[in-house]
Amino acid sequence: MAAVPILVWFRQDLRLADQRALSAALATGRPVLPVYILDDAAAGSWKRGAASRWWLHHSLTSLAKDLSDLGAPLILRRGATALHLAELTALTGATAVYCSRCYEPWAVRLETSLKDLLVKDGVELKRYSGVLLKDPETLRTQAGDPFKVYTPYWRALNASGVPAQPLPRPEAIKAVKTKIASDKLKDWALLPTRPDWAGGMREAWRPGEAGAQSNLDLFLDHALTGYSEMRNRPDMTGTSRLSPHLHFGEISPHQCWHAAALQAAKDGGRSDKGLETFHKELVWREFSYNLLSHWPDLPEQPFRKEFAAYPWAKDGKALKAWQRGATGYPIVDAGLRELWHTGWMHNRVRMVVASFLIKHLLVPWQQGEAWFWDTLVDADLASNAASWQWVAGSGADAAPYFRIFNPITQGETFDPEGIYVRRWVPEIARLPNAHLNAPWDAPQEVLRAAGIELGRTYPYPIVDHSHARERALAGYESVKAANAAKTAKTD
Repeated sequence: MAAVPILVWFRQDLRLADQRALSAALATGRPVLPVYILDDAAAGSWKRGAASRWWLHHSLTSLAKDLSDLGAPLILRRGATALHLAELTALTGATAVYCSRCYEPWAVRLETSLKDLLVKDGVELKRYSGVLLKDPETLRTQAGDPFKVYTPYWRALNASGVPAQPLPRPEAIKAVKTKIASDKLKDWALLPTRPDWAGGMREAWRPGEAGAQSNLDLFLDHALTGYSEMRNRPDMTGTSRLSPHLHFGEISPHQCWHAAALQAAKDGGRSDKGLETFHKELVWREFSYNLLSHWPDLPEQPFRKEFAAYPWAKDGKALKAWQRGATGYPIVDAGLRELWHTGWMHNRVRMVVASFLIKHLLVPWQQGEAWFWDTLVDADLASNAASWQWVAGSGADAAPYFRIFNPITQGETFDPEGIYVRRWVPEIARLPNAHLNAPWDAPQEVLRAAGIELGRTYPYPIVDHSHARERALAGYESVKAANAAKTAKTD
C-alpha cells in the first residue's frame, strides 16, 4: 500500500535549507508534494506590490529548479488557498498539510480558517516556526504584557537562549508520484512588460536561495567587522543587503544569526561590535513582528492614537515630487531614485526620506508606507509599518516627533565625498562638495561651471527646511494640546 503523502505549503520560506516544515515532512518518510499558492484575495489591500511581484517570480523560478533537482516538482496554483489545498489533498490522498507560520493579520486569519476547514476533510494542518527567531507570543514583559519598547525586547530575546541552529538542506525528496496539474509561472504575469522598469533590479539582485547565501557570504567576508559604523554610510557597501532574501525566506534568520557568530569567532574578536549590531538589526525585525502580531492595525493606524488628529497637509504635488526624487534636496532625491532603479534604498537614507515626507511635507506616513510597499523588493508589512511609525513619532518605540532630520547635514555627514548623491543625481555631479547638498546656496558662477540651472536642470527646494521644521513642530503642539483637552474632559 502506497504511503499517504504530505503537502508542504511554501509561503514566506522559499528555500530548502533550514526549512522546518519541509524537514519535518521528510522525516516521516512519506512522499511530499511541494505547493505554492498565490492568493491575492486573502492578502486584500496588502497583496504584493510591483517590485515584490518581480522578486517573487525569480524566487519561485529558483525554488522550482532546486526542488526539481531533488526530484520533486513545485506545484503552482493561483486563487483561493482553501480551495486549492482541498483539491490537492483530495487528488493525492494527503492527510496533512505542513507549512511555516506567518504573522501578517490576513495570514493569521487564513491559517485559522484553514485549520477548521481542513479538519472537516480529515486533513491536519501543522505549522512550524522559522520565519522568525522567536515566535511573538513567547516573549512577554514581567507583567505578562507584549513588549512596546525595543531595548527590553532585545534583552528578553537574548535571555531566552541562543536561537536554534539551522537545519541542513535535504539531499533528496521522496516525491508524490501522482501527476498533478500546475500553473505556469509566466501566466501569472508577475514581471513588467511595457515599459520594462526592472532593468536596474536585474543588475542589482539575484533572487533565490543561492543569491541569498552569496550576499550573506559577501557581507561576512567584507563588512561585518565595520558594520556598526559603516551601515550608516550609503556611499559604501557597509550593509548586508539581506532584507529581501529574509522577507521571502530565501535564507532564515537562524542561518544569518549563527553564520555571523561563527565568522566573529574566527575573527578573534575583531568583529564583536559588528556582530552585536547585526544581531540587533535582526532583532529589530523580530520586534516589528511582535508589534504587528499584538497590534494588527499597525500598518493603517497610529500606535499612539493621539496622532490621528495630526493636521496633515493635502499636497498631492509634493508627494509626487518626493516619489520622483525631485524635491530639490539631493540626499532625498538620491534615495528615491535609488529606490526606483534598484527596488531598494539604504537604511540611513530611508530614515531621511521618510522624515522629509512626514515632517517637511506633512504628508501622512501611510502614503509613504504605500509607496515603499509598491516599490521595495523587501517590502515587509511588519518592518515597513513599524519603521514608518518610528520616524513619524507615532509608534510604540518611536523617535521623538521633534527629531526632524536635516537633509543637508545628513548628506554632509553620511555621504561626505558626495559619492552616493553624485551616482543617483548626476545632473549636479559637477558641484563641489561644499555646495553639493544645498545647490541653491551656490554662487551663480559655481552653478554655471557645473552646468546647472536651478528650476530647469535641477529643481529648487520644494520647501524651506527651517520653515518646514517650525510647521511640523506646530502641528505636534496642536496634537499635544488636543490630547490634553481630551484627557481633561475625560477626567
